[in-house]
Amino acid sequence: MEPGGGRKEKPKGKEPPARLEKAKQKSAQQELKQRQRAEIYALNRVMTELEQQQFDSFCKQMQESGE
Repeated sequence: MEPGGGRKEKPKGKEPPARLEKAKQKSAQQELKQRQRAEIYALNRVMTELEQQQFDSFCKQMQESGE
C-alpha cells in the first residue's frame, strides 16, 4: 500500500486572482452601500429637525397673529 493511504490531496494554493478581485469589489460595494445608507439616515434626521423647527416657528407666528 501507499504511505498516503492512496488518496491524493489537492495542493492548497491561493484563490484565483479573478475570484479575489471579485470578492474585494463586492466588499467595497457593501462598504459604499453602508456608508451611503448612514449618510441618508443622518441627512433625514437633520431635515426632520429642521422641518420641526420651521413648523414650531409657523405655529408661533399663527398664535401671535391670532391674538
